[in-house]
Amino acid sequence: MFEKFNLATDDVHQLGLLGALLIIVISVVVVGKYINQIKNDRSSGDLADENWDGIGEYKNPIPVGWGLSFFVLIIWSLWYILAGYPVKAFSQIGQYNEEVAAHNAAFQSKWNNPDKETLMGMGEGVYLVQCAPCHGIAGDGIDGKAAGFDRWGTASGVLDVINNGSKGLGYPMGEMPGGLASGDDAKAISAYVAGGLKGERPASFSACTSCHGEDGKGQGGQSPNLATYGTTTFVTDVLNRGKDGALGAMPKFNDGRLTDIQKEAVGHYILSLGEK
Repeated sequence: MFEKFNLATDDVHQLGLLGALLIIVISVVVVGKYINQIKNDRSSGDLADENWDGIGEYKNPIPVGWGLSFFVLIIWSLWYILAGYPVKAFSQIGQYNEEVAAHNAAFQSKWNNPDKETLMGMGEGVYLVQCAPCHGIAGDGIDGKAAGFDRWGTASGVLDVINNGSKGLGYPMGEMPGGLASGDDAKAISAYVAGGLKGERPASFSACTSCHGEDGKGQGGQSPNLATYGTTTFVTDVLNRGKDGALGAMPKFNDGRLTDIQKEAVGHYILSLGEK
């Protein structure tokens, strides 16, 4: 993954080594000069008015060598910051990001059309590393501290959201409070949403339309698209958005740490947790 280091073509390292060499040479010359002065010269000139316990200092100008070194270093640093570095446009962070992007592109290409068994294996691996610390190895949500996936994607899972509300997804319409429906009305909504909004729409679904729209599809991203509930598309949307919960903030996985196929694989694995 990493390119072989070649000093002959690496201008940034050449510049750094040249600067280090100049600093060494200048330091040796300047230090040698002043060591010799200490041996042979005697202090002279006018003393400053201030003194500390009888110890004063002369009003002598700064050493020429020190002054030149100081100003040369300032000029060089300004050139490096304003011209040298931007022209070369090199950074370890940039190099790392390029290598990660290249690796992800190759990974996406290799696993562009995986079968279900491959998706499940990939999803389980990602889930155990990225999700299990908060949601539990079995996906039970660790006693309610995070979302449990043992009922997610089912009518029971929807009913739980209706009763307790939903928060932390960052949709423009805001957070959903609990208790917007109850009893048979809540159960009818749960069955309708878990069924992909197919079939006859129950009258009680009107409690949801002010945010999710008459068709339940979220009004163009203003709130969750209920038509995708219980699918890998819904999981991917949550992964991209992140979520605030009792254990802290779930990060947004739209920063390149997971590829699209890995997010889909996680969705397949999470859906399988509710089937056990």
